[in-house]
Amino acid sequence: MKKRYLLAPGPTPVQEEVSLRMAEPMVHHRTPQFSAIFGEAAEDAKYLFQTKQDVLILASTGTGGMEGCITNLFSKGDKVLVINGGKFGERWGKISETYGLTVVWHKVEWGHSADPKEIESILNQDKEIKGVLVQASETSTTATQPIEALSKLTRDRDDILLVVDAITGLGVFNLPMDEWGIDALITGSQKALQLPPGLALVGLSEKAWKFADQSTCPHFYFDFKKERKNLANKTSAYTPAVSLVIGLREVLKNIRAEGLDNVFKRHNRLARATRAAVKAMGLKAVAPDSPADSATGFFVPDGIDGGKLVKSMRDDFGVTLAGGQDDWKGKVVRIAHLGYVDTFDVVIAISVIEMALTKFGAKVELGKGVAAAQEILLEGY
Repeated sequence: MKKRYLLAPGPTPVQEEVSLRMAEPMVHHRTPQFSAIFGEAAEDAKYLFQTKQDVLILASTGTGGMEGCITNLFSKGDKVLVINGGKFGERWGKISETYGLTVVWHKVEWGHSADPKEIESILNQDKEIKGVLVQASETSTTATQPIEALSKLTRDRDDILLVVDAITGLGVFNLPMDEWGIDALITGSQKALQLPPGLALVGLSEKAWKFADQSTCPHFYFDFKKERKNLANKTSAYTPAVSLVIGLREVLKNIRAEGLDNVFKRHNRLARATRAAVKAMGLKAVAPDSPADSATGFFVPDGIDGGKLVKSMRDDFGVTLAGGQDDWKGKVVRIAHLGYVDTFDVVIAISVIEMALTKFGAKVELGKGVAAAQEILLEGY
């Protein structure tokens, strides 16, 4: 027998109680019963997004939410600034180019954050830029981007939008949409929302809705104005992911009961414990200056294949972590600590890293990383 643990940055574990709710007999999506559920989920989503605006619930992964923002907010030929600090920053640019937008690429070294002063200079020099596209947390590098500072560059301008992929950020650390002036905020169900993949949630500012009125990009399924009209009647434009919406309602209730501040503190504690453990083990963090509270990455020691290390942890030890992507494939391991993850999940993650590295011949003192993590984890008790 081997017990399995899922500690990768998406999909993340699903609470047992939520799984049971989603496994209940199917209900029809055009009934008063489901409309009430859909309406409750949409209303509680505003609490998560910290907004008074409508939050759209789409049957899609987070990438669908990203694509929807491009096709609903911009037009062919519009110029957008893409802050490219990793695999998902690249995705912003690829989606934009697919729909004929002109992309200004701002390359950021992997594992680091953009300098707001450099972004300000670009925006001052090129007044044709209509959107700044960025990740709150770049999952591929475990680094954050300075969303609050970037919002100060765009919120008082009527001619530019700040569009934020917060798929591994929302529900992990503070991203107050209305207070900061974020124009489009996107998340997915399989990260901090502790659900299977299949839902994208998108919040838009009033300024963004004005952009939507001017957009001429073709779209059919991802029609935000149609979705907003249907949301007023507590329903969606097309068939929703019924079971996932039922699960979403439960998760959002749990988040509201815990309180956002406590949610953020919990994630931060788990993240600090993980980072302390990585340092104690003598490993090099991939995002030393601006680490995300959603996941922690480290470079594997010289002579060890990161892909084989991750495979061994999964197959031999029963613990699924994530490897590196693209340029970092085989070089990096990423530990998730978001969503339905708590103290002893972190202890397990650090323990398996120590054991697997020892198995692969690395000089790691067993228990040193675990002890460093425990010192911080005790703050929660």
